[in-house]
Amino acid sequence: MGFLDILYFIVPITISYAAPLIFTAIGGVFSERSGVVNIGLEGLMVMGAFIGILFNLTFAGTFGAWTPWLALLAAMIVSAIFSIMHAVASITFRADQVVSGVAINMLGIAVALFTVKLIFGKGQTDFIQRSIPRFNVPFLEDIPFIGPMFFKGIYGSSILAVLVALLAWFVIYKMPFGLRLRSVGEHPLAADTMGINVTKIRYIAVIISGGLAGIGGAIYSQTMTNDFGHATINGQGFMALAAMIFGKWHPIGAMGAALFFGFAQALAISAPSIEFLKNVPTVYLHILPYVLTILALAGFIGRATAPKASGQPYIKGQR
Repeated sequence: MGFLDILYFIVPITISYAAPLIFTAIGGVFSERSGVVNIGLEGLMVMGAFIGILFNLTFAGTFGAWTPWLALLAAMIVSAIFSIMHAVASITFRADQVVSGVAINMLGIAVALFTVKLIFGKGQTDFIQRSIPRFNVPFLEDIPFIGPMFFKGIYGSSILAVLVALLAWFVIYKMPFGLRLRSVGEHPLAADTMGINVTKIRYIAVIISGGLAGIGGAIYSQTMTNDFGHATINGQGFMALAAMIFGKWHPIGAMGAALFFGFAQALAISAPSIEFLKNVPTVYLHILPYVLTILALAGFIGRATAPKASGQPYIKGQR
């Protein structure tokens, strides 16, 4: 397999693995830009993955080819509702945001696995028949070199992830809501003085975060595994959290970091087909994404400055 063949093989897989991370990381950007740390991205992804598969299995005969896309919508709604618990605890009751996020992670997997056992009588769901389809982009697939890498055999969810990243950048940096969001995350007292409802903006941001993480989880379960079990979302939420930090709390930066982590996962999957990697013990390649996640979270790749009020509960009138 030549170098060009390797690129044609590994780049589409990279983009496929990156798409769920992009959605979830951008969800984290919204939450933390408002000043609320959301460690619970893993648990929110778990709920999204579970609801996506459950909806798909239940309504595949009703909605046909539209089923996986409607499953994304169902996952978004349920995870957004699930994230309200984190919002209530960390915003209204001013609980420690990290502890609340950890509780969301534990509760998400517990609720999902209990429900799976209740419905299916075993530790995982059945396999879905209607997964998110791959397709070739007309005209663009014929572009020399670039076409086969980026526009052949690509999931529709991957294109959607890139569009959401661009939309998130526009909302956060070009729209009034984005200005309010950033001001609340940097200096909530000043924002409150200017008439911005800090609590409302933070609630909206956390709910957006939950919805996007839910979509990310549903994309992963409907493209990579096609079922749901205890190991379906195996650290993907923490990778997304690392991508958000690596991307310096910026939607485009988070997308770039998600592609980096997607490449690490694609490399582990593709190694047996690549001549110079097939003799590398697979265990090293499979732990590579998690090692990179730890390094990113530890600040090895470079120091990143979070929004100033991130993690700080706001008490009206208090400096």
